[in-house]
Amino acid sequence: MNAPEPVPTAERGPLRAEVVIVLLVTFAWSGLYSVIRLIGYQLGPGVGSTTVTLNPVRSPHAVIDFLLQAMGAVQLFAWAALALYLLIRSGIGFADIGFALRRPRRAVLRDVGLGTALAALIGIPGLALYAAGRALGVTASVVPASGDVQWWRILAYVLLAAGNAVAEEVVVVGYLMTRLRQLGVGRLGTVAASSLLRGSYHLYQGFGAGLGNLVMGVIFGAAYDRWRRLWPLVVAHFLLDVVAFAGYALLRPHLGFLG
Repeated sequence: MNAPEPVPTAERGPLRAEVVIVLLVTFAWSGLYSVIRLIGYQLGPGVGSTTVTLNPVRSPHAVIDFLLQAMGAVQLFAWAALALYLLIRSGIGFADIGFALRRPRRAVLRDVGLGTALAALIGIPGLALYAAGRALGVTASVVPASGDVQWWRILAYVLLAAGNAVAEEVVVVGYLMTRLRQLGVGRLGTVAASSLLRGSYHLYQGFGAGLGNLVMGVIFGAAYDRWRRLWPLVVAHFLLDVVAFAGYALLRPHLGFLG
C-alpha cells in the first residue's frame, strides 16, 4: 500500500476544515485541555508534586462504575468510527490505511508479532523515562488504576485499553497522516504533526510524559509510513495499556517503587 496522492488544490480547503473539526472533536481538544492542566500544575506546587489517576473510580456502585468506564471506551471507539467513516466517504477504505478487518492468518500473526516488538521497544525505555521524570520533578505521579481489584473492573480496563488503542492509532496515525498526505504535506511533516499531537494530549501527566509520547509518536509514525499497516500499532498500544491498567491493578502491592 502506498501513501495517497495529493488532492487537487480546489479540494484542499474543505479537507483542511474536515481535519480541524475532527481533531477538535477528538485529540486536539484533549491536547488543549492537557496544556491548560499543565499550566495549572505549574502555577501551584509544580507537576512533580501532582498525582494523576488515569482510571479513577467513578461511582461507589459497582454497576454504575462499570457502565461509566465502558461509556468512556465507547466514546473512544466512536471517535475512531468518525474518522473511518469520513475516510470511507472519500473513497479510502479500511484496507487503504492498513486496517483491514479480514486478513489471512499469516498477516494477523505478523502484525501481532510486530506489535509485540513495538510494545517492548516503547514500554521498557518508557518506564526508565518515567522514573527519570519523577526524579527530576517534571513528571506527575501517575496512578494507572484505582479501586479494589474486581473482575468487572479488569474487564473495564481491557475495554478502555482497546478503545485507547483503536481511537489513537486510527485518528492520530491512520486518519491524520492520510489526510495530511492528501493535502500535500511530506513524509517528515506528517510524522512530526502526528507525533506532536500525541505528545500534547499526554502533557497533563507532565513534561516527561509529553516527551515520551512524542518519541512514541515518531516511532509509530515512521513505522506506519514505512509499512502502511495500522494493526501493529493498535496491537502495540493495546498491550502497553493493558499492562499499565490491568497489570498495575493486579500487581499494585508490589509496585511501590513506581510512585
